[in-house]
Amino acid sequence: MFTKQFLSAAAAFSMISGVVSVGCDDPTATIKSPADATQVANCDSIEGSVVIDRNAGPDIDIGGRLKEIGGDLRAENNGLLNSLRSDSLQTIGGTFLLKNVTKVSTLTFPRLGEVGSIDWATLNALPEPTFGNPGITKAKSVTIADTFIENINGINVESLTDMNINNNRRLTKFSTSIKSLSNTLYVQANGLNLTMEMPNLEWIANMTITNVTSFSVPSLHTVNGSMRFDSNYFTTFIAANLSEITDGDLSFVSNPQLTNISVPALERVGGGFTVANNTALEKLDGFNKLNEIGGAVKVRGSFTDVQFSGLKDVKGAFEVVSTEDITDACKTLGSFQNSVVQGNYTCHGQDATANDDTSEASGDGSSGSGDNSDGSGDKKNAAPAVSASASSLLTLAALGALAAAFL
Repeated sequence: MFTKQFLSAAAAFSMISGVVSVGCDDPTATIKSPADATQVANCDSIEGSVVIDRNAGPDIDIGGRLKEIGGDLRAENNGLLNSLRSDSLQTIGGTFLLKNVTKVSTLTFPRLGEVGSIDWATLNALPEPTFGNPGITKAKSVTIADTFIENINGINVESLTDMNINNNRRLTKFSTSIKSLSNTLYVQANGLNLTMEMPNLEWIANMTITNVTSFSVPSLHTVNGSMRFDSNYFTTFIAANLSEITDGDLSFVSNPQLTNISVPALERVGGGFTVANNTALEKLDGFNKLNEIGGAVKVRGSFTDVQFSGLKDVKGAFEVVSTEDITDACKTLGSFQNSVVQGNYTCHGQDATANDDTSEASGDGSSGSGDNSDGSGDKKNAAPAVSASASSLLTLAALGALAAAFL
C-alpha cells in the first residue's frame, strides 16, 4: 500500500514539475534535456525510436550502457544542438536521420557498425563525422545532402541499395569499400575538387556522376542499368575490368577536360551509347572490344578520330558528327551502313554545331533520324503529309455532319 502511494506521489510530482521519465520500452523516447539523454544511455536497448527534440542541446550524449536502438535516431529542425555522441551505441535498426540541424559540429559514434539507413541534410556546421574502424559496415541506403562535410570516412558497407551524395560544397574526398549497389549511385554538385575512390566496387545497377574531379572504379565489371558522366572535371576515365552494361545506357556528356576514355574489356551496352560535347576529347578509341549496342549511337564532339574496331551489331541509329575533319574515320565506319547498323547511319565532320546537341542516344533500338553519310536527312515531307491527312478527315467529317442535317 505504501509503495503504491509512493509511486503515485512520485508520478504526481513528475507531472507538476514537468519532468517525464523516458522509458526503455517506449515507442518513442524523446530527449529534451541532458537528463533525458542520461536516462536513454542507461538502457541496454531502446525498442522504439530516439528523437532529439528541436529545443534540446547544446550537447547530447547517449553513451553508457546503450548498445541498440530498434527504431530511428532522429534530430530535425534543431538550431541549438552542437554535439551528438555515443561511445557505446552499436546498432540503429531504422534511420539515422539528421535534417536541418544547423549548428551541430561534432558527431561521434566510434562503435556504430549497423544502421537501417543514413539520411542527413542541411548540416551547416559539421566538417566530418567520426566513426570507428571499420566504421559502418551494414546499411541499406545512404543520403548525404547539403552539408559542410569535407570528408566522408567510415562508411564501409559492402552492399547498398542506394547512395546519394549531393550539394556538399566542401566535400573534397570520398573513399568507400562498397562492393555492390543494387539501385542507384548518384553524386552531384559537391566540392569542385572532389576525388571519389571506390576500389572494391564490382557490381552496380545505375550510376550518375556529376561535378567530380577524379573517379576511380578499378574493380567494376558489371553495370546492370545505366552509367552516366555529366559535367565532370576529370581528364581520364578508366574502367579496366568493365565488361558489360546489361540493360541501360552509357553516356559521357559535357566533360570539358576529358581527354581519354578507356574501357578496354567492354563487350556489350544494352541501351544507347552517347559521347557528346567533351571538347578536349580528340580521339575515341578506347572501346576496342565493344561488340554490341542495344540502342542507338550518338558521338558528337571535336574528334579527329573515332574507332569501333570490334563493333558487330547496333540495334538503333548510328551518328558520328565532329567539328573537325573525320573523312578517314567516316570511310572506315562507312562499312557499318546497312550491315552492322540496323537503324539510320550518319557520319560527317567540319560541322560547327557538333557540340550543340547533348541529348542522349535512344536506348530502345529506335532508328533515329538521318539515313545518309553526310547526315543531312530529309524530313521536310513528313509533317505536311500528316497535316494533309488531318485536313481531309476534318473535311469529310464536316460534309457528313452537313448531310445528316438535311436527312
